[in-house]
Amino acid sequence: MRCCVCLFQQSLQCSPSKMAAGESNSRSSCLNLSNSGPLGNAPPSNSAHSSPASNGGSMGAVGGINRSAGNSNPQSGPENGGGAETAVRSTPSAQNPSRQSVGQSGATSGAASNMTATSSSSSSSSSSASTDASAAVPSLPSSPASVLVYREPVYNWQATKSTVKERFAFLFNNEVLSDVHFLVGKGMGVQRIPAHRFALAVGSAVFDAMFNGGMATTSTEIELPDVEPAAFLALLKFLYSDEVQIGPETVMTTLYTAKKYAVPALEAHCVEFLKKNLRADNAFMLLTQARLFDEPQLASLCLENIDKNTADALAAEGFTDIDLDTLVAVLERDTLGVREVRLFGAAVRWADAEAQRQQLQPTPENKRRVLGKALSLIRFPLMTIEEFAAGPAQSGILTDREVVSLFLHFTVNPKPHVEFIDRPRCCLRGKECSITRFSQVESRWGYSGTSDRIRFSVNRRIFVVGFGLYGSIHGPTDYQVNIQIIHTDSNTVLGQNDTGFSCDGTASTFRVMFKEPVEILPSVNYIACATLKGPDSHYGTKGMRKVTHEAPATGTKTCFTFCYAAGNNNGTSVEDGQIPEVIFYT
Repeated sequence: MRCCVCLFQQSLQCSPSKMAAGESNSRSSCLNLSNSGPLGNAPPSNSAHSSPASNGGSMGAVGGINRSAGNSNPQSGPENGGGAETAVRSTPSAQNPSRQSVGQSGATSGAASNMTATSSSSSSSSSSASTDASAAVPSLPSSPASVLVYREPVYNWQATKSTVKERFAFLFNNEVLSDVHFLVGKGMGVQRIPAHRFALAVGSAVFDAMFNGGMATTSTEIELPDVEPAAFLALLKFLYSDEVQIGPETVMTTLYTAKKYAVPALEAHCVEFLKKNLRADNAFMLLTQARLFDEPQLASLCLENIDKNTADALAAEGFTDIDLDTLVAVLERDTLGVREVRLFGAAVRWADAEAQRQQLQPTPENKRRVLGKALSLIRFPLMTIEEFAAGPAQSGILTDREVVSLFLHFTVNPKPHVEFIDRPRCCLRGKECSITRFSQVESRWGYSGTSDRIRFSVNRRIFVVGFGLYGSIHGPTDYQVNIQIIHTDSNTVLGQNDTGFSCDGTASTFRVMFKEPVEILPSVNYIACATLKGPDSHYGTKGMRKVTHEAPATGTKTCFTFCYAAGNNNGTSVEDGQIPEVIFYT
């Protein structure tokens, strides 16, 4: 292959005279080596199809520099390319120009470069040096702008690097002193990358075992078909210099490589990069990768992002590419901030894509089949009857029995048991809180269709998600109940749920939840309302007008103030009655 040698501190200027094969007088090179400083090594060819010579060869890499200025290798001519198109082979052991005398003409240039530079001051072409130059210098195009540029290995490069970090960084992806090569990638994308066993073993326990363990390899070429070349180079860059080179296109493959070779510091950089670039439109894709690579912290951040931006995350293209386990993990969450009918629509889109991946026709039966457990995690009872009738009931995915059961759940009391979860999702983060306004429980509180009501206000913004209610004094019983929160001044119903609950006959409270959290603003009056149908129940006494909840972690206080609600309230007041508990998030 053609090898170009570039002088960093002084560019080479060549005579514009033609360098035709027969013009020996114009072949004298104008290679000006005066005042030349340290020279840099040519970047090694990373092509796996290059000859050993093009990669420097093991002797050049291990043996260092050529210490004899006159020890040239004049092997050139037809066997290395033939005629005027002579191939130029270079190794890291080429001679150091600074060791030549500037005035010497016809000095040979190195052990493996096969290139002779003659002084332009010599006009004689009869000497053997001129004859060698004619044979060794390849013919260039006859353009007057042709410039012969070289990059030669450096003698005493160590002296130019003042720190260990600089010296190791110089060796990155460099044939100098290399004692192992990696064939990274597959097929035509394979790259041959030089490395140094010591540097790798110092940075990775996996490499240490590979080269120094009980079953250490003695091979000088190691194939890595499962690693991307760019990711492997990023790993080596980090091991040699502590520099992190990752981007959106390489971060996942670099994370895989860092895990494969046990470099946790690089893993942490990759995860931090992903955290900074986490958005709603890539949250599902990153969640899949985080679960695959066992990164629980990243997975948790992805789930939190999906909770906050559920609608946007479901609409992203990457959503339909996730695996079933990831879909199930998301649908199991109680904190998704989206209506259930939209979750169903997203699940159907995913089922369409999964059926195609499994080479199945996207029929309702096949969609149900690929959804598997995920279908049972859609909380159909949380939909309105209109949402259910317009979507899931007509999809063909649910069985006739399931459709009838759900319609009965929406329309009759007592509500029949359904096979789907009816627990509301709360699109809030943090810990659930509750306060109890009674200090004692008594027996026999009756119901005749009148609502129990109590007025309240709070000192800070909260979200009420449900009430705790007393149950029967006659043993295990089912109640039908409608709960509401009403804005006192406007008489607007802010949230409600027509549902039921089962009690066990004890004096405990039983949770009844809203379908969606109800926002409660500070210093605004609201009415908590519960209309129960069932037998006589327990009730609370010795009620408190003010109840304060203090968060254990932060010490933040949420103060509830209760007041009598004017009108018919079935006897419930500040002092005694129903609605003993308020369940909320701050």
